Amino acid sequence: MLLLKVNEHVFMRMLSARDALPLYHLIDESRDSLITWLPWLDKINSEEDALQYIKDTILSFQHHHSITAGIWLKEQLVGMIAYYDVDFENRIGHIGYWLGEKYQGRGIMTESVTKMINYGFYDLSLNRIEMRISSDNLVCLRIPRKLGFKEEGCIRQAQLLNGHYVDHIIFGLLRCEWTNSN
Repeated sequence: MLLLKVNEHVFMRMLSARDALPLYHLIDESRDSLITWLPWLDKINSEEDALQYIKDTILSFQHHHSITAGIWLKEQLVGMIAYYDVDFENRIGHIGYWLGEKYQGRGIMTESVTKMINYGFYDLSLNRIEMRISSDNLVCLRIPRKLGFKEEGCIRQAQLLNGHYVDHIIFGLLRCEWTNSN
């Protein structure tokens, strides 16, 4: 099970059944701002829905498809981060993340992504980490650029999001680039 200390006040860990209510509350209080980018939030409308989401992330972990963790600030769930579509044969992982609205702008996500990159390269032995981010999501686009990811291209109309197609910017980072820069 994943448990990573990010800094003195922030840590990441996989969710368990006891986290269903905090997850539901976090999603519900940030729903209006997050729904623009995360249409699956419409499927979480109760503590029971959040519990099912947690069960699904655990099952995906057990099948070696993804690693999903909550981001905690002083014991308060503030966001989520994941490696999804992990390809262990080719040593590639994709990072996705989101942060509750009132916790944004504090550097929490940049530090959490940095820790997750280190985990991917040094614990999971990945060679490549990718991020695919909507070209309209200016806040999320800052993180891969800040952390040295290379912008590798654009997938046009990559996702049907709230009734219209959005393009995805593809970012990639190689282990040798990360090692050489840190």
